[in-house]
Amino acid sequence: VSGLMCYARPAQFSTTKHQKMDSGDDSHRIAQSPVVHVRGLCEAVVEADLVEALEKFGPICYVMMMPFKRQALVEFEMVESADKCVACGSSEAVYIAGQQAFFNYSTSKRITRPTNSDNPNSGNKVLLLSIQNPLYPITTDVLYTVCNPIGSVMRIVIFKRNGIQAMVEYPFCLCAQKAKAALNGADIYAGCCTLKIEYARPTRLNVIRNDNESWDYTKPYLVRRERGKGRQRQAILGEHPSSYGDNGYGSHCPLLPLPGNSRYKLSSHDIPEVVAYPLPQSSSYNHGSSSVAMVSGLHPAKMNCTRIFNLFCLYGNIEKVKFMKSVPGTALVEMGDEYAVDRAITHLNSIKVFGKRLNVCVSKQHAVIPSQVFELEDGSSSYKDFAMTRNNRFTSQGQASKNIIQPPSCVLHYYNVPPCISEDQLLRLCSEHDVPGFTKFKMFDAKPSSKTISGLLEFDSKTHAVEVLTVLNHYQIRIPNGSNPYTLKLCFSTSSHL
Repeated sequence: VSGLMCYARPAQFSTTKHQKMDSGDDSHRIAQSPVVHVRGLCEAVVEADLVEALEKFGPICYVMMMPFKRQALVEFEMVESADKCVACGSSEAVYIAGQQAFFNYSTSKRITRPTNSDNPNSGNKVLLLSIQNPLYPITTDVLYTVCNPIGSVMRIVIFKRNGIQAMVEYPFCLCAQKAKAALNGADIYAGCCTLKIEYARPTRLNVIRNDNESWDYTKPYLVRRERGKGRQRQAILGEHPSSYGDNGYGSHCPLLPLPGNSRYKLSSHDIPEVVAYPLPQSSSYNHGSSSVAMVSGLHPAKMNCTRIFNLFCLYGNIEKVKFMKSVPGTALVEMGDEYAVDRAITHLNSIKVFGKRLNVCVSKQHAVIPSQVFELEDGSSSYKDFAMTRNNRFTSQGQASKNIIQPPSCVLHYYNVPPCISEDQLLRLCSEHDVPGFTKFKMFDAKPSSKTISGLLEFDSKTHAVEVLTVLNHYQIRIPNGSNPYTLKLCFSTSSHL
């Protein structure tokens, strides 16, 4: 019988330190600090909510949001203010944005700022935006629509290093401070494209052209249009947001409310209480868009249609995969839409897999046709249709919103594993499939009634993690007397290390 067999439940898994309890007694186990660790936040909370709820304890220096963990760090000017906050939270319920939060001293005495500034009033007028879980493309149009209601945006520069980041320049520090408070921790679109905002190091942005990745709103003449192709700006309350209803995502018209308190706005006139952020129109985003990606640099003996699916499915639905007979080491991947292709290019282009560097780009083809089917070196078919597989992860709006779009990292998140699987068995699975083993292992605490377990695996390098995911994602784990196998699911973790 194929698949990994598990025979006995181990007495105990090796894990890292258990999470602290949300109790008042826990506050006495950590030394006093002006930095307070806040937990139990609701998903919609932004920095302004924390400031509004906690400034009664004393002046606040800095706030760092951790949206996906539903946590934050709040640094007070004086440790006495932090004492009041922690003491109050342990004796009575403190609510932030309508939900009870829990407080403890942080092990840090100071929150590290990119600008290394201790004075919150000397904050930079340039903000650094990290877009977490970028399910949809992020362009200058999108960020302008998000940021301009707070204050006049002067320049925007988008860059893709560790995921997607951008810098937004305002004319004054006050504008940047209000934008950070109003938007830090917010979702651009429902359940994804979450903003983590800090002050940037540069004090001015240099923009040489106006396009999807950079724009100087003080110099409209920098626009470079191709002949016959215009570029249409989106107004803040412009056309109705485009719908993804035709490709399985459902309607996306999220509304992100701005804080009602006037201190987070430069002026109340001409600024709506609720701003609708439209999805990018395909006509202005990418005139050469296609739902087919072309992937070259594939290892001829170690890559096949299934392994391409295992890697690319993290960024969108996969319809079909076909290797090109005329171009060895090259395949066409038809995805659910052009936005999935964009995400795959953003995160997978230039990564190394089995010693070869992938080149991922938009194909001129608009569909994959199953012609010239042949046998690959490993004996599998050069063409495979994945349209009906249950392993696609973006088949509905609800399912798509649960995916955290991450660039490749050295830590993998594993889930849907039977509880009887041990750390040694997972290591043996890696060895049996000739892929690198992990160096650190963590299993998340599960409810007693849970039928599966999940956790994290850390590898020596990002390349090792990519290769393991490519080979073992969707591996079938069989258990004795089990009617159906468990499908091992892997994705890149938001954690950089264990």
